[in-house]
This record gives sequence, C-alpha cells and structure tokens, in this order.
Amino acid sequence: MMGTAELTPKEIVRELNKYIVGQAEAKKSVAIALRNRWRRKHLPADMQDEIIPKNILLIGPTGVGKTEIARRLAKLVGAPFIKVEATKYTEVGYVGRDVEQIIRDLVTNAVRMVQEQESRRFQQQAEEAANKRILQIFWPKKEHAADDDHKESTSCTDSVVSVGSDKRQAMLEKISSHQWDEKEIEVKVSPQERPVQGVLMGSSNEELTNNFQEMLGSIMPKRKKRKKMTVAKARDIFRQEELEKCLDMDVVIEKAITATEQAGIVFIDEFDKIAEKSRSGGSPDVSREGVQRDILPIVEGATVNTKYGAVKTDHILFIAAGAFHVSKPSDLIPELQGRFPIRVELQSLTAEDFKRILTEPNQSLVKQYKALLQTDGVDLDFTAEGIEALAEYAYRVNLETENIGARRLHTMLEKILEDIAFAAPDITEKTIPVTKEFVDEKLGTVVDNTDLSHYIL
Repeated sequence: MMGTAELTPKEIVRELNKYIVGQAEAKKSVAIALRNRWRRKHLPADMQDEIIPKNILLIGPTGVGKTEIARRLAKLVGAPFIKVEATKYTEVGYVGRDVEQIIRDLVTNAVRMVQEQESRRFQQQAEEAANKRILQIFWPKKEHAADDDHKESTSCTDSVVSVGSDKRQAMLEKISSHQWDEKEIEVKVSPQERPVQGVLMGSSNEELTNNFQEMLGSIMPKRKKRKKMTVAKARDIFRQEELEKCLDMDVVIEKAITATEQAGIVFIDEFDKIAEKSRSGGSPDVSREGVQRDILPIVEGATVNTKYGAVKTDHILFIAAGAFHVSKPSDLIPELQGRFPIRVELQSLTAEDFKRILTEPNQSLVKQYKALLQTDGVDLDFTAEGIEALAEYAYRVNLETENIGARRLHTMLEKILEDIAFAAPDITEKTIPVTKEFVDEKLGTVVDNTDLSHYIL
C-alpha cells in the first residue's frame, strides 16, 4: 500500500479513477484534503496545532460515488475509516445513539486495523507454533503433556514444544504442508463469549455493555472445553492464540489512537436529513437541530472518552454527504456550515457514465458477472452494443422513476442474467452473447411500462 508521503494529488485522483467514474471535482477536493495532511506534518509543531482539516460536504443524488470516494480514499492510505448515517443519531435525551459513539467506533476500527498490521509481522512465527501444538496432540511428549494437550507458551518467543526424533519431524512436515488438514483431532478451546442482554441502558449502551463483558471476562477465569475439529480449523485457532501472545496491546492501542487522531476519516451520510427546516410555517424539528448541535463539538475539536482512552477529534477529517433535494446546506445551523468549508456538487450519471462504469473500473460489473458465471463454465460475451443498450436503459429508468445512480445497473444486470444464472450448470451452449437484442428482449417491455419499472427495476 502506498504511503501518504508518496501520493501527490494527481496520483490520488489517478488511483480513485481506477474504481470511480467521473466526479472529477469531488476527487480533486478529497485529494487536496489528503495532501494537506502530509503538508501539515512537515510544519513546525506550533503551527501544526493551528491548522485544522478542511472538512468536505458532498452534494449529490444517491449512487453517484459519494461513499465510494471516501471509502477508497481511506483504503488508499490505510487510514481509520467509518461510515455512519446521520439519521441514526439523535440529540442527547431523545431515543437514539449518542453522537460520540461515532468516535468510539472509529477508534475500535483503528485498533482492529493496527492489530492486523502488527499481526502480519508474526504470521510465520505463529503458524509454526500452531503446527507444533497440533503435533503435540498427535504425538505428545510426556515431558510436555502431563495434564494438558500441550504446554502453552507465555509469549510468542517461547518454543511451544521441541520436535525431537526424525519421525516426529516427518509428522510435523505433513502437518505444515497441509496434508493432514482434513484429519479430525480433539483440542481444548475457550468458549465463545455471548453478549450480555439488557445491561446498563443509556445512550452509550453498546459501549457500556462491552466494557461490562470485558470486566467479567478478566475477573472470571475462562474454562476450556474439549471439542473435535479438523486440523485446519485447529490451526486457525492456535495461530490466533499465538498471535495474541505476540501483540503488545498497549503498543497497539497507542498506535491506534494516534492513527485515529492524525489520519481518521469519518463519512457522515444522509446529512441533508438533519438539515431540514420547518415546513408550512411550523416550528423546526428540535431533534434534528439537536443532532447538529451535538455533532458540532466533535467536528470543531473535542476530547471523547473511549474504552481505549481519550481521543481528540481536532484533526479528524469529516466528509458529509447528502442529496439536499428538500433542504439546502444553508439550512444547517450556521456554526456547522462553517465547519464544512469545501462544498462539492456531484453530477448525476449520464448514459455515457453508465457505459464506463460497466467496463472501465477495476473489478467492473461486467468483469464481476463474467467471473461468477465462468465458475460454471459459462462465458458471457458482452458486445459493445449490448453494453450501450444496458446503459441507455439504466439512464432512462433513472430519469422516469427514482434516480438511484449506478445502483440501477446492479438491478438490471440481475434481471437480464437471471435465467442464465439459474440454468448455468446445465447449459450445453457455454458461450452466451449479451447483445443489444438480448438486452431489449429482457428489458424492453418492462422499461416501456413505467408503472412496471417502479416495481421491477
């Protein structure tokens, strides 16, 4: 994965172009925002604290790439990322989720991300230790197996069990080369934790319940039970246990909090739903305005307490998005408007855009469906005219019914390929041309009947 330091704004846009068609202005804005983070790190410390992220408001209909731009951006640089819907959160005192839960969830994602990164360093070591533990079950050495299946190591640098004789070495090689993966063995495993229901009601119910479960887990010793499973499954369990011994969770949490504070990205969808003002002379919705006022401190810069420690939000990048059909960005409370200084309007997709979406991106829809049916030996041959017809139908239905953007293509491809997907294992003719005539036959009648389109497409 490329680091932020290696990515110029043009390179960021070039990477986004591999997955997202069009929307050049939005890509340009997020590329600048990402590069500014790198620029900030190269400034004197006193100036770094003064420079805050320029949060972005993406305005446009559903299905045009708003979410995908934010998600791909985070993945591109390995930044902690979370997508939330503004409508799930309500003002404190109303029934709903506390807005601070956004940051708690973000840092939880960061911890998971850092754990995965750190685990890669010890994968081979953990694999070897897991294979030795399986060997100990098949052929236990008395000095190591007095009252358990194996002697557990206390750290990832400890040797779980010595291999010993040539016969044991040969057995270990068979285990390591996955020759015995389907054999069944009996191992001792910790029972899976089950969620505690109905504990500590409140706006941060999820967080409090998780903390309560962890507290109980640390007080009450975990009893292991014997369970039969395949060698492959046992290896996965043992490997995970060995990786946990190798990871210093204090270091993981410290890195995760730093990554959250310095590189975290929060994508808030349906932002327009909390921006609606009063209608027909009535009073404004107090709950919606309350959500805005609760979001404001987090966007401005606040300290949120999480189970991993305090997290500052001053330099987290917030990207908000909404269609803004009924409301306008100016309907947001003034303080929040000022915290999203970059406004980008995304364009509705044209028929030409649909053609490009079907064929150009990495793992495009056409490539996906071809690959899926090739597993049954069926080769889909999409002709240029067939793709053009499909794009025209998608554009037309979006105009005449609800505009759901590129998601319309998923619906249409499922419709035209339904019979083929059903009969694929039994088809004798293994090459199926998807021509204009084929698309017309499957979609023409439905598209022409607007009422029917509402239900089927």
